[in-house]
Amino acid sequence: MMTAEQLIASHKANVETLFGLTTKAFEGVEKLVELNLTAAKAALSESAHNTQASLSVKDAQELMSLQASLFQPLAEKTAAYSRHLYDISTGTSSEFAKAFEAQAAGAQKQFANMMDATMANAPAGSESAVAVMKNAVSAASTAFESVQKAVKQATEMAESNFNAMTSQATAAVVKAPAKKR
Repeated sequence: MMTAEQLIASHKANVETLFGLTTKAFEGVEKLVELNLTAAKAALSESAHNTQASLSVKDAQELMSLQASLFQPLAEKTAAYSRHLYDISTGTSSEFAKAFEAQAAGAQKQFANMMDATMANAPAGSESAVAVMKNAVSAASTAFESVQKAVKQATEMAESNFNAMTSQATAAVVKAPAKKR
């Protein structure tokens, strides 16, 4: 059984974690809003500039040249926006993952302490049951650690794939206008 002090400390830690995660979530939203406002301002400014440039075009060839010159920066800006968006989301989610890992480690430690206390007070002759219980706890801990490692590896692979895809898409757009000329 947990003492009143342990229970209060546990609740206090949970509340602190909740407020910490809420703060991180708001920071992520704040960064996202800032990114979107910056992108919207830039798009509005570029739209005005491009409209002025389109209105000053004198022939079809100049219009085609103007259009071709607009695609490459647009693709690069889209890739940069996607990268910023990805960075914000992975940064925020990594904070949540760290908090989850810390909470899980704490819960695992509390459970292990409780099991040790229970096993220490086990009646004589229950050694085999205690050994089975210890093995089960150990197996569960190992499985949890394996899942954590697999999630980290999957996240790293997804980030690597995202970076490769972004680089390839940007490179393809940079080469495309050069081929048309």
